[in-house]
Amino acid sequence: MNWKSALTFLKVNSPTIFSVVGGVGVVATAYLASSASFKAANVIRFHERDSGPNPNTKERIKERTKLVWKFYIPAGISTAATVACIAGANRVGIKKTAAAQVALAVSERAYSEYRDKVIEEFGERKDQSIRDKVAAERVKDNPPPSTIISGPGNVLCCELFTGRYFTSDMESLRRAQNDINDKVLKHDYATLDDFYYIVDLRPTSTSGQLGWTSDKQMELEFSTTLSEDNRPCITFEYNYVKPL
Repeated sequence: MNWKSALTFLKVNSPTIFSVVGGVGVVATAYLASSASFKAANVIRFHERDSGPNPNTKERIKERTKLVWKFYIPAGISTAATVACIAGANRVGIKKTAAAQVALAVSERAYSEYRDKVIEEFGERKDQSIRDKVAAERVKDNPPPSTIISGPGNVLCCELFTGRYFTSDMESLRRAQNDINDKVLKHDYATLDDFYYIVDLRPTSTSGQLGWTSDKQMELEFSTTLSEDNRPCITFEYNYVKPL
């Protein structure tokens, strides 16, 4: 591994490296502090056995500090390094999250512009036909499981954003869309968690940070297809979803 590869490896894996070193630092700090306390106790005991404890409390504390402060230097250095590693891991994590949000926003804009151009060049019917074919392929590649999440309706549905299946119906999904847009109008934003709550889907680890704002209403884009066992299936995706 040359130095460029090594630098790339360190950059990509820096949050993990910082976290591991920080964890080791916590253990090392505890050991060094306990070791320093043991040494300090022995030094103070022998010193006061020979010369006797100073009756003045403040003076006694000063004397003890002068005797033992050097024993705590390694623990202090370890503490500072541990704090620096934990802070570094947090800082890098924040930067990577921000970069991912920017990338997602750029991708969403590029996708929207591409869709607009397809519709402009070939018309809405051709765009719908392409989306239907894509939806059919995704259902074929990701067939419904034996256990389906029960929703407000009895029609098989697939949310293409996460590839999850549940039961609902077109009317309930359109009502959920209207509820989300109503919340956007009242509160300037709505999250993907809000939509999942309405249609009885479990939230994901990131759905609370994604959603829609008052800049543009949310629209569900529907397609219909057949599952592998020949059940009618409503598939849908969002016209956009963005980091909040």
